[in-house]
Amino acid sequence: MRIVSEQTHRERIATDNPATTRVNQPGREEAVVRHDAHPVEHERPEDWGWHGETGRAGRIASWIAILFLLAYLVGNHEGRMEDYWLIAIAALMILLKVYDYFRRKNAWRSQ
Repeated sequence: MRIVSEQTHRERIATDNPATTRVNQPGREEAVVRHDAHPVEHERPEDWGWHGETGRAGRIASWIAILFLLAYLVGNHEGRMEDYWLIAIAALMILLKVYDYFRRKNAWRSQ
């Protein structure tokens, strides 16, 4: 991989493709845009396929993760400090599940 300075990079972009121009975008870095296009001013997460929740499959997978976490309690370890951590993390996950349940139940449109 060859590393070039920013100035060299800018010159290459400007000279490699004469159909592009540089555009200053408010709150963002400078963009290289074709003459017939306009720069993206704001991209929403939904444009990239993320809608914020994993749905029913994610809720089921989280219960499976909690069960796997609690399965680590069975073992040949002598110290019990790790058991306290496992129980605390599992309890935190369960509290988050309960919070999510009530949040979805009271939501305007639950998933």
